Amino acid sequence: MPRMVGRAKRLPVPESVRSLDLSPRHLSLLALLLFDGPATVNDLASRLEVAPTTVSLMVGDLSRKGVLERREDDADRRRRIVSITAEMRPEIESWLSGSAAAWRKALAPLSATELVVFVETLAAYEKALEDSYGD
Repeated sequence: MPRMVGRAKRLPVPESVRSLDLSPRHLSLLALLLFDGPATVNDLASRLEVAPTTVSLMVGDLSRKGVLERREDDADRRRRIVSITAEMRPEIESWLSGSAAAWRKALAPLSATELVVFVETLAAYEKALEDSYGD
């Protein structure tokens, strides 16, 4: 596990992204938006397991930097949908897609049952860390 994390940390970060001074929490937010598509602040907060105000602050910060944009939800004009800007999407995608491709390649040979075991094992590991160190 430490070797895998160390390798992931050495992935090249495009200069335009590096200059944004992003934290790991920004990376999680960007990965969700890139791979799962636009979402509301509340949906992102739920999936990141943080408060909506935390996501709102991150979205505001990244919006000012030109990374994210907020638009009205056509179905409910009171809601705002968050997405990666068209200008930054290629940079974010080139940065994060290598990791996603590596996961797809590693998981491709697994059967549905083996995938379930793998995901459950990772969830158990995460839970054990939480129990040991708190959140």
